[in-house]
Amino acid sequence: MQTAPLHAKTVPAASPLLAGSNPAQALLLTENAALTNGPPLLFQRLTAKEREEVLREGQKRVVYRGKMLFSQGTPHDGIFLIESGRIRVFYIAPSGREITLAYWNAGNFVGGPELFGQGQHVWSGVAATNSVVVHLTGKTLRRLIAQVPAFAIGLIEGLTFKGKCYSALAQMLGTRSVTERLAHLLIHLADTYGVKEEGAIAIGSAFTHADLAHMVGATRQWVTISLKRLQEQGVLKAEKAKIVVYDLEALHVMRGDR
Repeated sequence: MQTAPLHAKTVPAASPLLAGSNPAQALLLTENAALTNGPPLLFQRLTAKEREEVLREGQKRVVYRGKMLFSQGTPHDGIFLIESGRIRVFYIAPSGREITLAYWNAGNFVGGPELFGQGQHVWSGVAATNSVVVHLTGKTLRRLIAQVPAFAIGLIEGLTFKGKCYSALAQMLGTRSVTERLAHLLIHLADTYGVKEEGAIAIGSAFTHADLAHMVGATRQWVTISLKRLQEQGVLKAEKAKIVVYDLEALHVMRGDR
């Protein structure tokens, strides 16, 4: 899989990351409620001067929806700070089957677990929406970590959080049935993106059936059939990329909570 060319330019001083106040929410499959709000903000420990110093060393890149940011198996060279948009990180098995590890939003970084530009990427990252990132090479990271200890702490906290996330995902895949995982994901989406309307909950962020399948470890066809069955039962309504939940309690039963 080839990585699409990106547009690059020096990071301007007006970067939204300078404020250090972007929501760092992430979307991932986990039963650990402490993980659902995302990791600590990468820049939260840094002074305004330190934030400027870090961003000055990076290169801003614009990556459009559906374009690859980095690809599994390609040489690694640093990480990407997400300034805006959403990046989906996923793994492709030798069979071609795909599993989504997480969606990372503004305030997070992607491109790990390696930091310093050694080896190859062990998974891929693609823009789920039009996104702006700041690329820091491995060589630059080594220098910044030595110069800005608070930045080093932020990176360690981020890597620790990601390790917990991927461990939680492995536990879900190994201990929950695919039906339970789908119910769990729908509940999580309703809690995170849900908008109440006339006694129902409309999931306000568009995810396709393929997106849902990649998150729960199923095929798109299975997800489509399952959503159709739930629609026939009056639990929800699924139209294209929009899902409206009418019976949240039924999803809790489906997940095994009741």
